[in-house]
Amino acid sequence: MTFPSGLLGFPEQQRYVILDHDTEAPFKWLQSVEEPSLAFVILDPALIHPGYQIDVPADALSEIRAEEREELALVVILTIPSDDPGRITANLRGPLIISHLTKLGKQVVLSDDFPTRHPLFPVSGSPSPEPASASPSVECKV
Repeated sequence: MTFPSGLLGFPEQQRYVILDHDTEAPFKWLQSVEEPSLAFVILDPALIHPGYQIDVPADALSEIRAEEREELALVVILTIPSDDPGRITANLRGPLIISHLTKLGKQVVLSDDFPTRHPLFPVSGSPSPEPASASPSVECKV
């Protein structure tokens, strides 16, 4: 698949494939075709934030040549700290929109209301993160 604008911080890397992590895990790999050492762990945000929906900007739809909501997939990039994998977080502010039909994708940047580091698991010894329902939910429209 192709991300014509690249991803944030990686504008030159535009071609990727999605690989399964393993058959049991919900995680997948977004692997750069052009740079073998570049890969991102991705996840369907509905698995960690059931109310997470976004308004897809018209320019993003145009860039990926999407016409129908049904052809879109939404995934988020995860960060897994090497020193503490239990503190894995999801970037809800910068999701990836992917068209199954055109095989084109776009990373969009949402409002500051969405966190860039939404914890997947409660962190012991720190204040509990806000429940998923406390984050704003916007409808995904095409």
